[in-house]
Amino acid sequence: MTGPESEGIQLRRAVCPGSFDPITNGHLDIIGRASKLYDVVHVAVMINQSKKGLFTVDERIDLIRRVTAEFGNVEVESFHGLLVDFCKQRDIPAIVKGLRAVSDFDYELQMAQMNNGLSGVETLFVPTNPIYSFLSSSLVKEVATWGGDVSHLLPPLVHEALTERLGER
Repeated sequence: MTGPESEGIQLRRAVCPGSFDPITNGHLDIIGRASKLYDVVHVAVMINQSKKGLFTVDERIDLIRRVTAEFGNVEVESFHGLLVDFCKQRDIPAIVKGLRAVSDFDYELQMAQMNNGLSGVETLFVPTNPIYSFLSSSLVKEVATWGGDVSHLLPPLVHEALTERLGER
């Protein structure tokens, strides 16, 4: 092994979890901001067997890797089960979550307290850039399905993939 960890330097790690179906500019904003605060940001793409996503998990991982490549310190992989187990396996002490509104805080605070109680993993809340405060993957998919222009809400590569996928339906 070479690099900082082989020299005994502990890298600051955090995880940004989500389904990312698809990744939006709002997600990318939070990941990018986390990448400035941490040495390594893990993007954990949630696998939910009971839900059929628009994109497969592998497709989401590929899209995220491509649109986060510019940050240089983002690792993308899938996970299922408890996020705290993902964190323990990778020695990640922090979860970074974007908050769009007070309603997000109510749910996320409960999750943060549970995660901390289970494993000691901390959750850091980052307020979403106001231009993305309404944005969700579900809303983007719904608007795009009905022909609305969502190009300004997605990285160009993701918009192209979304347009192609919806055209297949």
